[in-house]
Amino acid sequence: MAATLPEWARELVSLYESHCANQFILYGNVNDRFVLPLGATPQLGSLYDFLLKVMMPRFDAVLSYDLGNGIRVERGAEVFSKWPAVRETPEYPRAPRPAIEFITRYFRYAANLARLGQESPHVGFYIKAAHLVAPALPGALNYDLNAIAMLMRDWCTDDALREYSLVTWLIADNINDLHPLLANNPRAASVELPLPSADELRAGIEILEPKYASLAPQLAGATITSIERMLRLKERQGSPIREEDVVALKKELIERDSAGLIEFIESKKTLDDLHGQEKLKQWLRQDIALWRKDDLNAMPMGYLICGPVGTGKTFLVECLAGEAGVPVVKLKNFRDKWVGSTEGNLEKVFRLLKALGRCFVFIDEADQALGKRDSGSNDAGLSGRIYSMFATEMSNTANRGKIVWILATSRPDLIEIDLKRPGRVDVKIPIFPTTTPQEAFALLRALSARRGITIEDSGYAELEPLLPSLLTPGAAETLAVKLYRTTRTETVSPLDALRRALTGYANPVPLDVMEAQITLAAREASDVDFVPEAFRRFRGA
Repeated sequence: MAATLPEWARELVSLYESHCANQFILYGNVNDRFVLPLGATPQLGSLYDFLLKVMMPRFDAVLSYDLGNGIRVERGAEVFSKWPAVRETPEYPRAPRPAIEFITRYFRYAANLARLGQESPHVGFYIKAAHLVAPALPGALNYDLNAIAMLMRDWCTDDALREYSLVTWLIADNINDLHPLLANNPRAASVELPLPSADELRAGIEILEPKYASLAPQLAGATITSIERMLRLKERQGSPIREEDVVALKKELIERDSAGLIEFIESKKTLDDLHGQEKLKQWLRQDIALWRKDDLNAMPMGYLICGPVGTGKTFLVECLAGEAGVPVVKLKNFRDKWVGSTEGNLEKVFRLLKALGRCFVFIDEADQALGKRDSGSNDAGLSGRIYSMFATEMSNTANRGKIVWILATSRPDLIEIDLKRPGRVDVKIPIFPTTTPQEAFALLRALSARRGITIEDSGYAELEPLLPSLLTPGAAETLAVKLYRTTRTETVSPLDALRRALTGYANPVPLDVMEAQITLAAREASDVDFVPEAFRRFRGA
């Protein structure tokens, strides 16, 4: 049996049978469907089915509790009814504190039987959504809540309860949502349930629809629940799943499972669409080639893309995504106003990233998103906890070549130094505006050509006095759109339309701000060759 269990379940068995733990906090992918290895006919069931039928098949009494249903006897009603208090209680208590006190009394009754040498039942008990029964709340005193948490902690710290056959399971979406007395209890074993592996997906799909089992590796990152829903919907519509549809389906499934915390960046651009930056493109293409050959030792843990506003940081990520041909996940707003929800959202995001196999993770405005080591008292320490979670994930060497972090910002000086050190961010990429009128003209020509408008090279001499030196791709894009509009609404040549667009042009970013951001980007560069000669003076001595 143990050989057929998923890795997390084997860990649970080992911890229990070695008497290392009798209380388990299960968090993560707890609301998914699971393959129940029941003899020759595996089935799909909930985590609670898995605990009851697979993990505790020989326990005499298995009880459960949740806020909606109260206390339930899942197995062994006759055994449970031998407790005298049951006969004296016409209805089990439903409110959290009375219910937890009632269950604790039963545990002590069974433990006392064992101490007296009498026959004592093997008891299993699980709490669904334990984070709602004993939630993590702000520092204000809540005596009922703290009493509940202390009683639940006693189930694995009280020697009388530890010495007889009792196992308790606290099921939570995220460990950060659980009361700290429980989440930080060293006597309990916290085990994260990851998203299903390709093999687990294959086993689940074989139960649902065997003909699609071969698609399992391509669907990594999705839950069995979401795949089941998709298969049933396709069956109802009479629409088969084609190989070419899998990528779009996977994106849809994962974005739905993430509840809006992430989105995939789809791009048909490549590094050929990036104007200039030849040294940088060479470096990135070398990294991609190493990745494709599974030569991961030289792969960076992460990139930092920095440069003035409008220089095309997001565009560079899109080009890199199209060139590499791997998923690029963009983190959306994971911050939440509810206590513990932000940390829980990040837990969910990190689980998803690990399940994807290989991906780039794009964090825009990283100076705002990544938190601060010392956040002060303004946000009750939230920023510091965010910083700590990102620091841990970004330095996990097991992720090298699997998760590549891409941070983008125009203010790299506001990112904590520890987060952008080698080992978390190995390559720092500065991107800059143009350095000469000629470069600005070449950029405008390239952007106009994408709109089907040709500007002859001979026009440079005529336009040179109007061309700005420090032209960003964002500002150039605006000029190209204006040029295009003029050619479509008036009878003028492309050169005249460009002249009109440039006449009276003012850089949208003040010069002092532009130069300050150029200085920051130039000093951050991990390779001096990434910095054009014209800007190397900004690096300082």
